[in-house]
Amino acid sequence: MGAFSCFFASLLLFTSLNFHPGLCWEAEDGGGDVVTRTGREATEMLVGGGGAPPAPSSLPPSEPLHPQQAKPIFENALLQRDYFTIQRFAKRIQSDPQGYKKTWVGTNICKYRGFTCERLPYGARLNALAAVDFNGANFDGPNLRLDDFLEKLNETAIFHANSNNFKGTVPQNVSKLPYLYELDLSNNKLSGVFPTEVVKSTKLTFVDLRFNNFRGGVPGTAFNLDVDVFFINNNGFTTLPRNIGSTAALFLTFANNKFSGTIPSSIGSARNLREILFLGNNLSGCLPHQIGFLNKSTVFDVSGNNLTGPIPQSFACLLKMELLNLASNQFYGRVPEIVCRLPNIARLTLANNYFTQVGPYCRRLINLGKLDIRNNCVSGLPAQRSGAECAAFFSQRRRCTNERLMRRIPCQRTLMSLNITDTNWEEKEHIGPVAATYGTLVPHGP
Repeated sequence: MGAFSCFFASLLLFTSLNFHPGLCWEAEDGGGDVVTRTGREATEMLVGGGGAPPAPSSLPPSEPLHPQQAKPIFENALLQRDYFTIQRFAKRIQSDPQGYKKTWVGTNICKYRGFTCERLPYGARLNALAAVDFNGANFDGPNLRLDDFLEKLNETAIFHANSNNFKGTVPQNVSKLPYLYELDLSNNKLSGVFPTEVVKSTKLTFVDLRFNNFRGGVPGTAFNLDVDVFFINNNGFTTLPRNIGSTAALFLTFANNKFSGTIPSSIGSARNLREILFLGNNLSGCLPHQIGFLNKSTVFDVSGNNLTGPIPQSFACLLKMELLNLASNQFYGRVPEIVCRLPNIARLTLANNYFTQVGPYCRRLINLGKLDIRNNCVSGLPAQRSGAECAAFFSQRRRCTNERLMRRIPCQRTLMSLNITDTNWEEKEHIGPVAATYGTLVPHGP
């Protein structure tokens, strides 16, 4: 691992998802010795410190300096610059219930609450402000904005400010910060269209804009970012671009916006995707069969939309799927047996639809408490819709375009080679899944 990579690895990468990569950096202890820190210890320490004041002169000055005339002493020019940026920002905070500002005294900003310093990996290895963590600070003020603050912190790699009252939008020139790779502005009062500065910040790997007041379309360029995490749930976004499958993200949350239209078929190209939440929107049309290409996905949730059609047979290829939620839509037809036989399925939620048939494997899932098919149109099962309600639904002609593709199973050979028999399907122990993305549906999570 090079020095540059080592510098960034020491920071708070994916703290919200409990990822803990190997970390390494060097700091000086109080005696001047070099101490190597690793792991979580590195991310939790405030490294650095101001220089000592000069030794007193042997002869006192004829007139003592007034305290206001004393020049502040800084460890280096980088910390001096950030000191004045922080002090200007502090004046905007009129409500500080957690008492952060009480610690923002003196010139050693590395000891300020919410700020972390690291030694730069190049040149003179100067101490610099590397991370800002205001999560849960609940700062407030009539002019509490990020402008003239965030974009001025030139060496900052991580900026987390979940659960505050920041207004406005992402400042201009944030994309020029050379090291910024984690940006969490969730649960604030930011507004406007999708912030273009985020799209231009090509080094970002973690983007969290959930629980704000953003609106309008999400630009296609947002899905060209080389991010691992892209959380934009609980805003007012209305349209998804056709190229969402271009994303390199592992975790996507589009939940609880105002998205309408169909799910873009390009989604099948998002081959790195582990978890995706579409729930709580106004999406319509049939599910694209290309979803079956998401062979690394463990969570797929489109509940609470206006989607319709049968379940594509390609879902049989979702061999790592653990949580599949299609509830509260207008899906219909037979529940594919091959979907009920997915080897890792722990929860299949199909409630509040118009499914009409379930086979023996699906009935076993019902008995195991893993399949929820309440409020459908399945004859002989309890807690179903009334006959009149089902008849009214099916009185209207319903079909999907490209229905032939809905019956396609692209991984047919793989399924045959796996030879999922009755025995190994029943005896496989299912360990309860841990879905990181569901934590994003809580303002203060995950």
